[in-house]
This record gives sequence, C-alpha cells and structure tokens, in this order.
Amino acid sequence: MKSTENSGFTTVVYVVNYFSVMNIQKKKKIALVLSGGGIKAAAYHIGVCLALKEKGFVFAGGPKELVRQKFAEAQNPDQPTSPTIRLYVGSSAGSFVASVLASGRSLEALITAFQVGAGSPLFYDIPKEDYLKPIGYRHLFHLNSRRILSWLPESLLQKSLLTGGLEVFLKKGFTLNGLFNTNGIERYLRKYVLDENDFSRLGVELYVISTQLNHSRKTIFGPYLESSKTDTTRYIGYSSISEAVAASTSLPPVYAPYPIKKPDGNTLYHYDGEIRDTLSTHVAADHGADLIIASYSMQPYHYSPEAGSLHTYGMPAIMNQALYQVLEQKVARGIQFQQKKKDVYYELKKATEELNLSVTQKEKILNIVKDKLAFNPSIDYIYIAPRAHDYEMFFADHFSLNPIILQKILKIGFKSGLQVLKDYL
Repeated sequence: MKSTENSGFTTVVYVVNYFSVMNIQKKKKIALVLSGGGIKAAAYHIGVCLALKEKGFVFAGGPKELVRQKFAEAQNPDQPTSPTIRLYVGSSAGSFVASVLASGRSLEALITAFQVGAGSPLFYDIPKEDYLKPIGYRHLFHLNSRRILSWLPESLLQKSLLTGGLEVFLKKGFTLNGLFNTNGIERYLRKYVLDENDFSRLGVELYVISTQLNHSRKTIFGPYLESSKTDTTRYIGYSSISEAVAASTSLPPVYAPYPIKKPDGNTLYHYDGEIRDTLSTHVAADHGADLIIASYSMQPYHYSPEAGSLHTYGMPAIMNQALYQVLEQKVARGIQFQQKKKDVYYELKKATEELNLSVTQKEKILNIVKDKLAFNPSIDYIYIAPRAHDYEMFFADHFSLNPIILQKILKIGFKSGLQVLKDYL
C-alpha cells in the first residue's frame, strides 16, 4: 500500500510493510552507507548518489554545515525541507566517496575527480568551483619502495630460501607486505579535498571502517571524544580523516597495511574495511540513524547470452565470481537477519493486539523483544545494488580510470538507484 501527498516542493511517501510506515519526510537522521570494491565501486556509488539527488535528497557536509543549517531553519522555520543526509559510513572505496561528500564537496566534484564522462556535455556543464584535481594512477598506486628495497636482498640473496623447500620460500622469501601503499590516497585527500581533516569539525558525522591487522577487531574511525575498544571493535577518535581512509582502502595483497600512530606513540596497523563486514549498516544504526541507505557494488555474474559462460574467461573472472558470491552471501545474510527480526517483532505486536493485552503488558513484551534482538522498529533500510543483468559491471576493471568505462558504471549505479527508489519516492 502506498500513497503520496505534496508538501511544498517535496513528496511525502508512505510504504506500509509489516504494520510499519516509512515516512521519509519525517526521518530525523538519514545515513548513507557505502561499501568497497575499488574505483569501480566509487563510480557506482557516485551514480547511486546522483539517483538520490534526482529524487530530492541533499548531501550535507563541511565545516560550515552547522551554520548553514541554523540559517535555513531561521529563514524558513515552517518550510518543509528536502531529505538530507547528515551521517556517512564508508568502507574501502566507499570511505573515499563518503569523506569527499562529508567534507562538503559536491557530487559534481566527485565526477571531475574521477573524470567520469570527460568529453561529454555533462562534464563540461559542471561549474569551475566544483572541480577537483583529477585522481591519477600515481595517487592510487604509490610504490611501496622502501619496503621493496629492504625485501629484495633478503628474499633473493639468502641461499636458505632456495634450499628450504617451497613452504620456507613462501614464508621467509615473501615478507613484502604489499607492492603499493595508500600514501598517495592519503595525500590526495589531505592536499586537494579536505579543508578540515578532523572528524569532529565536519558539521556532519563521518565514520570510516577498517580492520585491525594484528587482531580480529573491526576498527571504526570517527568523531569520538575518547577512543575505546571491545573484544570485536576498536573505536578511534585520534586519527585524521585522510589517514583513516588510507587505512580503510589498504586492500591486501595489493596494498601494504597502513600504520596509525596512537597518542602513546605506539603504532597500530590497519587494512581494508571489507575484511570483517561487507556492509556496516549497524554503525549508522548505532549512531542514531532512522533511515539507512546502503549502496554496495558486489554483484556476482548471472549468465547472459551476450557474455557467455565464465569458464571461457579464465581464472581471474572465476576468482572474482567466487569472491563476489562470498561477499553477496554475507550481505544477503545480514539483510535477511534484519528482516527476520522485523518479522518477529511485528508478528508479536499483532499477536499482543489480538489478545487484547493492556498497553503496559504489550509494551513490556515488545521492549523485551527489542532488547533481546537488538531491534529498533523506527529504523528503515533501503539497499541499492547492481541488477542481475548488469553484467558489464562484473567485467569492468576494479582500478581502471578510463572515463568511458567509469561513465558506464556510473550509469549502472544511477539506474540501480532509480529502480530501487521508485518504491519509496
């Protein structure tokens, strides 16, 4: 059941599902969660964001955001406002896109940074003030030169590595921790994008996800006043934004783990944020979001007559398919688990109403369920992923900066976003 009503320049949409009502206009805190997947994922996320913009969403960000917000409220206190994203969660490539948006840069700035559609009218219509310095391969693939130089003599000159067998060779000979590092990405953000490199001074909330190398913990970088840790998660507030993104994008074995120095002088190494969780929507929920829009780009290949069977493409395609299937399963299980909790809650709510229990009794039962299931009925989720027939997305190179390829991926993200959002807006 769906109905709409006009309110100023916005549209209020109601979607009824399991006795719950999603009213996007009344959502108090909207979050955008972006997954990883290389440059391909970044281009896809930009397309999804363009679809959100097409549907009336606004991307807040930057140190002056609080001033703009207060001014808007003072000027038009009764005027309905567009649904505004003020909380960003990013992992790996998604952390790069999230940090650019949270810094106050526009979607058009992201388009110029990746040179998406360079040569097309869309590209030339972008105002000059929205231009960012184009990202180059020198930013993405900063050679891990110091580590390589220290590794070569040990790996190539020691006779024991040649006589100890294959296992010894692999363990002792390949001590190189990555061909490249993410220093170029950190420098690009710090020098060309971030006017403010402090999480607490953005005017919006930004959380960057990585994985602690020498532990089993997930790491969440954000505007924390004090850093803390649990058995499964470390919360870090002392890192700069650019360093956090560099840590989150350190995909092994291509990139070396990224060092983050603690206030006490010790160093913690981190790598790709997708290792522990493929889609960290819980971070947005934990920080008060009541509408979470999640974009992820890992769609396994579904047979298409145009492309044929993957067995003819060789090991790289088959390995990508295996990885995508694992990641998709992780995401699907998370979504299904969230839906099951929702089903249990609303079926139980229906049962308490049919039993004519008192308000106090119903609230007591439902509060127990919410507590035990860690379920918040006020939170709604919108998931956006490539459609099964978008096989070009699967075959695209993860790290290509070819503007024609990126434009195709952006269009796939845009169409995917519109396809999903039509059910809500």
